[in-house]
Amino acid sequence: MKIYWKVGDIANLTGLTVRTLRFYDQIGLFSPSGQTESGHRLYNELDLARLHQILSLKELGLSLEEIKSVLSGGQITPLEIVGMQISQIKEQITLKQKLLEQLRHVSKLMQGKAELTVEDFTSLLQAMKIGFEKPVMERQASWERHLNLLGEVLAEESGIPKHKEENQ
Repeated sequence: MKIYWKVGDIANLTGLTVRTLRFYDQIGLFSPSGQTESGHRLYNELDLARLHQILSLKELGLSLEEIKSVLSGGQITPLEIVGMQISQIKEQITLKQKLLEQLRHVSKLMQGKAELTVEDFTSLLQAMKIGFEKPVMERQASWERHLNLLGEVLAEESGIPKHKEENQ
């Protein structure tokens, strides 16, 4: 017997809003596999697997358009997505462990009433800065990719030829 969930059930399971799920359906990213006679959306297990892929890719920093492209082209398997998530989490753990070591070092110095050196503060600030900079740099890179794509689309619509190296 197949199990189906309504959009509200999916929202409760995932923490997404019904509005978000409807938006995903509207843009063709995540559509239900069925409907009730009264028109309510019904999702099955395969739909949930697809939603997991969408949310995982989104967490990795891909835009909804990029996610749609990746999933429709079958360019990335679910196993590869899980592998990407594992890599990202390992990287985050490494950064957090480095920050934790720095904080423990500073805490020990403070407990011993030792004066903190400029190097102690700068290494702590560097460890904190890396944690804040990375998401900002990733967003900036994403914006640049989108602007480049937009530029290519606008140039193509205007009939402007691409640069030689872009055509090769």
